Amino acid sequence: MSFNNSNSSHGDGETVEQQHERKLQELKVSLGPSSGLSHQYSSDACLRRYLEARSWNVQKSKKMLEETLRWRSIFKPEVIHRNEVEIEGETEKVFRGSFYDGQGRTVLILRPGLKDTKSLVQQMKHLVYVIENAILNLREGQEQMAWVIDFTGWSLLSMNANACLDSVRGAVSMLQNHYPERLAVAYLCSPPLIFDEFWKKIKHSLDPKTLEKVIFAYPRSRDVAYPRSRNVADVLREYFDVEHLPTEFGGNGKLHYYHQ
Repeated sequence: MSFNNSNSSHGDGETVEQQHERKLQELKVSLGPSSGLSHQYSSDACLRRYLEARSWNVQKSKKMLEETLRWRSIFKPEVIHRNEVEIEGETEKVFRGSFYDGQGRTVLILRPGLKDTKSLVQQMKHLVYVIENAILNLREGQEQMAWVIDFTGWSLLSMNANACLDSVRGAVSMLQNHYPERLAVAYLCSPPLIFDEFWKKIKHSLDPKTLEKVIFAYPRSRDVAYPRSRNVADVLREYFDVEHLPTEFGGNGKLHYYHQ
């Protein structure tokens, strides 16, 4: 992973910061006057996220944003009501955590090993609902969130493998294409051995930028098979306040679930 120095200059004398500002202004001009839904996505912070997701290519960023606006006009995530996803919420598989990571970012908890409703459409709708809720509750100055995905109890033997793959690929596509740069990091906690084969099939769906944000944290039971791997507690204690990190993840806090 490379890091750019905002003060470094290019051949034309521009710093990276100046180049990004120019790209931002170019994107604004290319998009033209905004109104309605498009106006909500015309802030500098929003446009910068789309530019970052497309390596600051103005035309690709514009296309991506326009596709998001079309998706939102059809899916209408901002008007999903809690009652519409109540059944999914009761599974406690996806929810916004009551704690933050070490950088003050909102945390989403995903527990795919819990009971499944089998409705992929409703699962996606609920995930979108939770993401929208999390974005609305981001702390001031925060644009991203951390995901903690707990695979405890997860097994391909208890589900339709093809349906599971479709569900994950759909979620990945939606997150990457319509919520660019909202994910800061994803901690994949306690994946069983069988997950390795599953991961080989889905990691190719991840954009390189997204793939770089994935951190594995293994259960202690895998120490023999993976002697160089780091367990859940060791990994998460590095990125979270131990006093607020729930005991399920190696901290001293309590995991509070509430269906937003």
